[in-house]
Amino acid sequence: MHHFSSDGVDIAYVDAAPTTADRRQPILLVHGFASSYSTNWLHTHWTRTLTHDGRRVVGFDNRGHGKSGKPHDPAAYDTRIMADDAARLLDHLGIERADVMGYSMGARISAFLARAHPDRVRSVVFGGLGSHLVEGVGLPPGIADAMEVASLDDLTDPTQRMFRAFAEQGKNDLVALAACIRGTRQTLTPEQVGAIRAPALVAIGTKDHIAGDAKALAAMLPEGRAFAIEGRDHNLAVGDKTYKSAVLAFLEDRA
Repeated sequence: MHHFSSDGVDIAYVDAAPTTADRRQPILLVHGFASSYSTNWLHTHWTRTLTHDGRRVVGFDNRGHGKSGKPHDPAAYDTRIMADDAARLLDHLGIERADVMGYSMGARISAFLARAHPDRVRSVVFGGLGSHLVEGVGLPPGIADAMEVASLDDLTDPTQRMFRAFAEQGKNDLVALAACIRGTRQTLTPEQVGAIRAPALVAIGTKDHIAGDAKALAAMLPEGRAFAIEGRDHNLAVGDKTYKSAVLAFLEDRA
């Protein structure tokens, strides 16, 4: 991975060239909580899918994750700051405008990016995040608590156990992840969502109990559409083939 400084925080990123002669618009990928570029987009074959579709793929490890810097202060994880990391990466690479796809926390960051920098976002895919963009403040605060207990064995709540196990699997800095949960508590109002003019796809697994309602969020967006990822929960929806097909079709409509 390459690195650049985003207002003093080291950000690790990937810039993958298309593998076909048919070069299309670049796409920026923003991963979810306790994940990384590799886990969210590389291991699920998203990078290969998109580069084989003729797209330049840009992605990064969010602050607090992967190979990027890991502040321990919750104030460093305000969603607006994390969206600025994404905008600064586009600046760093000289990309004026890109399609954007975020998953879960990454979708929340993408929404804030689309609001703060509408001229930079050609279209946006909200994966694993629906009506909770406005109805909730991100993942439950108990997830932060789960990062701080001594052991996974100390947890009984299924959601807490799921996220703690996922975080440990990725060898994350648990203190940084707890700070991230506590810092990313910003929401948007329905009116603010309605000001996002970029074409938008909201894609959520039918067994996802974390994201909220896809159709409800799509209805708030002037050019929103919803897609149900059948039979998938919050984690398994990420690499689903039907999700990939829906995104490629959505991006093709923008061509």
